[in-house]
Amino acid sequence: MDTTGKVIKCKAAIAWGLHKPLTIEEIEVAPPKAHEVRIKILASGICGSDLSVLKDKLSGVKFPTILGHEAIGIVESIGKDVTVVKPGDKAIPLFVPQCGQCRACKTPNCNVCEKNDFTTKKGLMQDNTSRFTCKGEQVYHFMSTSTFTEYTVVPDICVAKVDPAAPVEGCLIGCGFATGYGAAVNTAKVTPGSTCAVFGLGGVGFSALIGCKIAGAGRIIGVGSHKDKFPKAIELGATECLSPKDYDKPIQEVIRDMTNGGVDFAFECTGYIETMKTAFDSTYLGNGVTVVLGVAGPDDRLSFHPGELLFGRTMKGSAFGGFKSRDEVPMLVSDYMEKKFNLDFMVSERIPLEKINEAFELMQSGKGVRNIIIF
Repeated sequence: MDTTGKVIKCKAAIAWGLHKPLTIEEIEVAPPKAHEVRIKILASGICGSDLSVLKDKLSGVKFPTILGHEAIGIVESIGKDVTVVKPGDKAIPLFVPQCGQCRACKTPNCNVCEKNDFTTKKGLMQDNTSRFTCKGEQVYHFMSTSTFTEYTVVPDICVAKVDPAAPVEGCLIGCGFATGYGAAVNTAKVTPGSTCAVFGLGGVGFSALIGCKIAGAGRIIGVGSHKDKFPKAIELGATECLSPKDYDKPIQEVIRDMTNGGVDFAFECTGYIETMKTAFDSTYLGNGVTVVLGVAGPDDRLSFHPGELLFGRTMKGSAFGGFKSRDEVPMLVSDYMEKKFNLDFMVSERIPLEKINEAFELMQSGKGVRNIIIF
């Protein structure tokens, strides 16, 4: 049945408020307006940022909302003046848009388009309205994507057409993989023969390991407290793994002793302030680069003496791995299809939408890497 121009009723996981489980509800998804795209979701990854919303670590999100921002699907219909995709195209929704017109989009040195919703947290489309309703109540969008639903609507600046043969695992390029991998190859610009340390061995951390390896790092140290993940880290590129629990002195001192004064590049993938400082302290005094990837809490503050930067150390953040989303996500998918990297390592469980709360519980326990919802 042709659904173009019609309201679609479908299932979605609704977040009604903080510290509450999601509930599976029937929602209504309105047709796309001008410069909007409606997508039938095939698969969606469950990311730590989604959990951060529920735990009030990523504050300011409006409820009720449909979370999820890491997906792959098929374009069901398009609104007026959409030219980037057509119905039937396989596509990845983008939580980092690329409008092509703002200052960020026009410079090669930035990828955080000014029309993003993860800093403004409006939870609405570009015209300040929602396309979702549930039980007669407006439901907010999340980071312009909202992928924990059978159908979603996104702005056309938040969608990338990808290879029609891309498997469902390609959804992980929509956040986790691109974030960690890009942090190494784009943000840090890891150099051949260099030393690296990756703090936090989840999906983003594992992806950073791959980026370090592909960039030619000579030594890559994985750091985490879940030692069951060490074999996979070694398989993906780590030359060795350390658990802070195994040492009587701070892990940064251990790493500095191992690397003649500190690593060249450190990647923080946990969101904990203490780990950010530990990663920074693990780098070499003269030129160490620390890249922060984790989402910190709203009241967290990072503090250190300016003298720690004076001799050449730097600390920087990285959003979506520095990738220009609409331009470069299709290229990442092509690289995946050409087996330049593998995404199977990230998928711990494939689950139905109805088990989404179980997936969040597994994430909180530290088990597995990424769970993906199959629709």
